[in-house]
Amino acid sequence: MTSVTVDPSGTFLTWQSDAGPLRFHAIWLRDNAQDAQTRAPGNGQRLITLGDIPRNTTIDTAVLTDDGHVDVRFLPEAKSVRFQLDWLGERAYDRDISRERARLESGVTLWNCDLEENLPIGDFEHLQSDGEALGDWLGNILRYGFALVRNTPAEPEALFKIVELFGYVRETNYGRLFEVRTEVNPTNLAFTGLALQAHTDNPYRDPVPTVQVLHCLESSAAGGENMVVDGFAAALKLRSENPKGFDLLADYCARFEYSGEPGVCLTARQPMIELSPDGALVGIRFNNRSLSAITDVPFHLMEEYYAAYRRLAQLIDEPSSAVSFRLNPGDAFLVDNTRVLHARKGYAGVGTRWLQGCYADKDGIRSTYDAMKRAGR
Repeated sequence: MTSVTVDPSGTFLTWQSDAGPLRFHAIWLRDNAQDAQTRAPGNGQRLITLGDIPRNTTIDTAVLTDDGHVDVRFLPEAKSVRFQLDWLGERAYDRDISRERARLESGVTLWNCDLEENLPIGDFEHLQSDGEALGDWLGNILRYGFALVRNTPAEPEALFKIVELFGYVRETNYGRLFEVRTEVNPTNLAFTGLALQAHTDNPYRDPVPTVQVLHCLESSAAGGENMVVDGFAAALKLRSENPKGFDLLADYCARFEYSGEPGVCLTARQPMIELSPDGALVGIRFNNRSLSAITDVPFHLMEEYYAAYRRLAQLIDEPSSAVSFRLNPGDAFLVDNTRVLHARKGYAGVGTRWLQGCYADKDGIRSTYDAMKRAGR
C-alpha cells in the first residue's frame, strides 16, 4: 500500500511509493499542475507565469484516490489539482542525482571497429513506409551517433528526402547542400582524392550543425571508403589514461575559425571536449584544419594541454577505433556531429566520386523518435 502525507509546514508532501519515499515541494507541484487553467489542453504549454502563483503557496490537503491519483489542494488559492501517481514517479527529483564527471547520458552505447560486423542500416523505402523501421533507425542514431541508409534514389537533392524523415535542413553559408566531387588523377587539386583525417564538421560555428548527411551519387574510383569514429569512446579512453589531460581539454576553450570565402569570418570558442554542468559528456569538437591559435590555456599548462590534444588525436586515428564502409550510388550516412567524427580513405587508380551533403539538427531526430514512442509506434 502507498500513502501520502503533508508536512506540517505545508511546503511539501511525501508519497510513500513502492520505490520508497518521494517528496515534492508545494511550489513545484503547483507550477506543474496539469489542469486546463494552468496548461493548454491542446499543446500542454503553460498558461500562467511563476509570478501568477502566490509566493506563499502551501499544500492544504493531499488525498490518494483508488485509480492511482493524488488530489492536492493548494492555499491560498484554495485550488485543487489532480496528479497521476505514475506521472509523479517518472518526474521524481527526490533522489541522488548523478554528477559524475564525464558520465554518459542514458541510452548511449560506445563502440569501436567491432561494430562494423553489425552496422546500423536502414532501407530508404522501409524508412518511408514502416514506422517501426524508422523508429529503430532513429533509435540507433541516438544510441550510436550514426546510421547508414541504403537504396536512396541516386539523384541530386535526394538527401533532402532523408532529412524529411525526421526534421529540416539547416542552411549555412555553403547553402542548403554542398557538393563533394573528387577525381583520381585530377586536373585540378580542388578535386583531390587524398585521405581526410577523422573530424567533426564546422567547429567554428556556435552552435555547430548537430547532424550531417552525406549521400553518394557516383562512385567509380577504387578506395575512398568512409570511416566513422566514436569521439565519446576516444575521450573516455583518454580520461582513463590521463585524467588531468582530459580535464585540460574539457576545462579550457580551444578556438576555431573559418574565413575561406569573401564576407565570411566564422569563429567559435569552445572546449574540444564538452561537458554539461552536471558532468555529462555531451560534445566533441575536433578538426585540426579549422583549429585557430589556442590562447585560453595558461602558460604553465600549455605543454600538458598539447600533449593531451596529441594523445586524443592518436586515439581517434587508431585503426581499432574506426568503422569503415563503402558508399555506392544511392547509399548515404548520417552522423551526430557533436559526437561522431568522420573520415575518408584515399583513392587509387582512375574514376570519380560525387557526394552531396547537408546539415540538419539532432533535436528533430529526438523529437520524431520520442513522439513515435509516446504514440506507441
